[in-house]
Amino acid sequence: MTIFSRKGDELPRLKKPSDRRVRTISVLDIGSSKVTCLIARLKPRPESEVLPGRTHVVEVVGIGHQRSRGVKSGVVVDLDAAEASIRHCVDAAERMAGLTIESLIVSVTAGRLKSLRGSARLAIESGEVTAEDLAEALAAAGRTPLREGRLALHRVPFDLSLDGETGLENPVGMTGSELGADLHILSAEETPLRNLETAINRAHLVVEAFVATPYASGLSTLVDDEALMGSACIDMGAGSTTISIFQNGHFAYADAVALGGHHITMDLARGLSIRPEQAERLKVMHGNALPGFEADSETVAVAPLGDDSGEQPINVSRNLVARIIRPRVEETLELIRDRLNASNLGHVIGKRVVLTGGASQLSGLNEAARLILHRNVRLGRPLGVAGLSASNKSPAFATAVGLLIYPQVAAVEHVPDQSRLDFAFDRRTRVGRFGSWLRRSF
Repeated sequence: MTIFSRKGDELPRLKKPSDRRVRTISVLDIGSSKVTCLIARLKPRPESEVLPGRTHVVEVVGIGHQRSRGVKSGVVVDLDAAEASIRHCVDAAERMAGLTIESLIVSVTAGRLKSLRGSARLAIESGEVTAEDLAEALAAAGRTPLREGRLALHRVPFDLSLDGETGLENPVGMTGSELGADLHILSAEETPLRNLETAINRAHLVVEAFVATPYASGLSTLVDDEALMGSACIDMGAGSTTISIFQNGHFAYADAVALGGHHITMDLARGLSIRPEQAERLKVMHGNALPGFEADSETVAVAPLGDDSGEQPINVSRNLVARIIRPRVEETLELIRDRLNASNLGHVIGKRVVLTGGASQLSGLNEAARLILHRNVRLGRPLGVAGLSASNKSPAFATAVGLLIYPQVAAVEHVPDQSRLDFAFDRRTRVGRFGSWLRRSF
């Protein structure tokens, strides 16, 4: 049974799972190198000191993997190929779980993700903040206009204030004269989202919700103390690298750069004149991003590019492989550093950075990131999900696991009410002020 809502041109929105019933959910992470489908059961759990923000236990019952086709950097470039990849991936997960699914929570990397702040200030006429006042302040902040052709993926309350006192969690019932609401609004271009939804619909599946890849990766790899104190999560995928910043436990910022592990692979393929498959294997088995690796003169035999099977393998030294890899790694990390600085949240992050994603497993990458970002870097693996094998608990599955966690936090997002009667309660107009007074009084 699917539990989601949709109004007008809004994207589908997920509702909070029941605190009393076990629910089955399915997620789809569509990347440039692989498509992953996970099917899991969400079981309500009591409050715990371990991962206190989690309301449910997540147990994976079905897993499907498929090589990604028809997708580049999260953008669908071939509908038929993308549809086939999705079908095969979901089918494998369904067979393992022994059930059929109809809808999915889907990751989004494409669409030029962009963060902005929505702010609103509301006069409290009665002197005491009501639930209606809070909803109205959030609605006003959520009405921040987006550029034409963009849709809001997430509207996460970032800060609530009362008479200038910030950092409030729930001001309802408090006394004051002015309520402030600040939202983190993450938007994406509409066309890539609609094409992604079309590919999924063609596989006879429905999108329950779109979740930004950086948000999902942060949910699965950051521990509560890191999210509360302020940290950045960097997810290095095959086609792109995404950045998310969490502050005071809230999703505060996101960005992306169009460079990833596949670009390193293609640098090796071109530089050594070998097939991309050979270059990928060479990168995984013998690659190193750490400066000063030139001392390793050990050679590796690889097949040359071409159809002549009689050609002799060529010997490539590991230090040459490192010299080809390192410039692209440095370029990517320097772009990330610049984006972090441009976020104006560098003081929030401090020295805390979590590196995750399939490309983050390149040998020496942690050390290279420490040198370029000038921050402490740890490798992030998905946390708090049962039923995964050791290989599926790697950083490559951070986004997919984060999608499973997302339903537990979806309720904190502000979903705009697009009722036609909204004007009757809009305090910016005389009629709206009268309507608001009637609603509060009666």
